[in-house]
Amino acid sequence: MPAVTVADTSTLPRVPAPGPTDVDRGVRTVTTAPKGYEGEGFPVRRAFAGVDLSDLDPFLHMDQLGEVEYAPGEPKGTPWHPHRGFETVTSILDGTFEHGDSHGGGGTITDGDTQWMTAGSGLLHIERPPEALVRSGGLFHGLQLWVNLPRKDKWLPPRYQDLRGGESALAASPDGGALVRVIAGDVAGVSGPGATHTPMAMVHATVSPGAELHLPWPREFNALVYVLSGAGTVGTDRRPISTGQLALFGGGDAITVGGNVSQESRHPALDVVVLGGLPIREPVAWAGPFVMNTEDEVRQAFSDYQRGKLGVIPSDYVPHGSLPSSFR
Repeated sequence: MPAVTVADTSTLPRVPAPGPTDVDRGVRTVTTAPKGYEGEGFPVRRAFAGVDLSDLDPFLHMDQLGEVEYAPGEPKGTPWHPHRGFETVTSILDGTFEHGDSHGGGGTITDGDTQWMTAGSGLLHIERPPEALVRSGGLFHGLQLWVNLPRKDKWLPPRYQDLRGGESALAASPDGGALVRVIAGDVAGVSGPGATHTPMAMVHATVSPGAELHLPWPREFNALVYVLSGAGTVGTDRRPISTGQLALFGGGDAITVGGNVSQESRHPALDVVVLGGLPIREPVAWAGPFVMNTEDEVRQAFSDYQRGKLGVIPSDYVPHGSLPSSFR
């Protein structure tokens, strides 16, 4: 269930209706995310699989984490691992995750919260469920997005943004049938709390059964809609889409998303993430946890990591996670 809701959407600002000259974006492709496992073995869907990197720019990678109901003792996270040259954005819809890094950033995020980490010049990082959740088990559902940094920002000092779910800017469709949560960027006249180096927008929207959302979208941004749960349609031609599928849109001024009248009993509405950004259009050299502009820079990142230049694991975190063998 989405963590940030309102009892009466009529109290929220309204998403403006498309203007007479606005062009609704057509759907170029719909792809289905394959399932896999990450970190210590938690299930993920690879949201961007099969989509060309040039169409995703400035985005690199996105995993849907779960949705999974853990038994006691089952919750898993990731061991310590390095990053350099991009940002990771982790949002939790259900459950709790702890974050820590070698620069002192981190914290606990839970229902509706987002952790925005700018790796920049490099750090070590860990993500894990708290001990209480490991003991009890429970529902876990979230996503992690990787956002590229332009060449000029790849060497910035690491930064951590702790975005509480209640800080998201909220709006509703004209009929109140869709709730829009703006996490970052300026959308439909509202601004999200996330500060970005790359011009972009990130929205979590819930579309009620039978409702339709026409969302204004910056013409200079690309546009992606990923279904976290539920079933519906995308585009004015109402192309079907459901859980674990990604729609890539063409150019225009607005995005249309509709919720099917009939939904699964455990998913009462259509929940989607809407993403878009200004393409960076720079060379991408990418290997594992490092995203740079040249292969030499990637090799240097591995060398710096192996020589301990990306930071030191804080001693109080060592008992809870170890470095993956591929990075030792």
